[in-house]
Amino acid sequence: MSDPGLPAGWEVRHSNSKNLPYFFNTETKESRWEYPNGTDTEKLKTYMDQHHGAAAVRPDGRGAKEGKIRAAHLLVKHKNSRKPSSWRDADITRTKKEAISILERYEERIRSGEVTLGDLAVTESDCSSARKKGDLGFFGPGEMQKEFEDVAFALKPGEISHIVDTASGEHLIQRYDELLTSPSRPTLSISRQFFICSSDRC
Repeated sequence: MSDPGLPAGWEVRHSNSKNLPYFFNTETKESRWEYPNGTDTEKLKTYMDQHHGAAAVRPDGRGAKEGKIRAAHLLVKHKNSRKPSSWRDADITRTKKEAISILERYEERIRSGEVTLGDLAVTESDCSSARKKGDLGFFGPGEMQKEFEDVAFALKPGEISHIVDTASGEHLIQRYDELLTSPSRPTLSISRQFFICSSDRC
């Protein structure tokens, strides 16, 4: 197995309840979503891409329920984010303007068809959902914060939002087809909106 680049005593495990990888210390029994200090982030990115890059929803659509949708996002945090750290960077110091500029470049690449949001999320998203190509899974009305649902439910499968400003940072959101393992290419877009990230991971 390839080296995840974690400090001694730490390993990557998988949460069955959240269907996401997490970090576990075999000595102290501590578990966390963010990588521990001393991690080789380049090795970790490579490891996550190789072992945890695929979306977990089955291609036959099992797990999808009536009235629920599936969406993914790509998050770029900045120093004023409510939690200015992530699995990629323990101390995020970029400005909000810089975060927007970064995400604008990502958005251009996605809309041009060069790459999908999910592929970029694996290595570039500051949310731990990056390990699932940004996939947040299936959710319905009332399961996440209203502001997030308003954006996600306004999209049709395959559509992608413009940059979305939140307390967590800057996002691109894409709604998935319920029965697909990977999202289709983006088609239409919605205007800039504001919400609070629905997950404590952000």
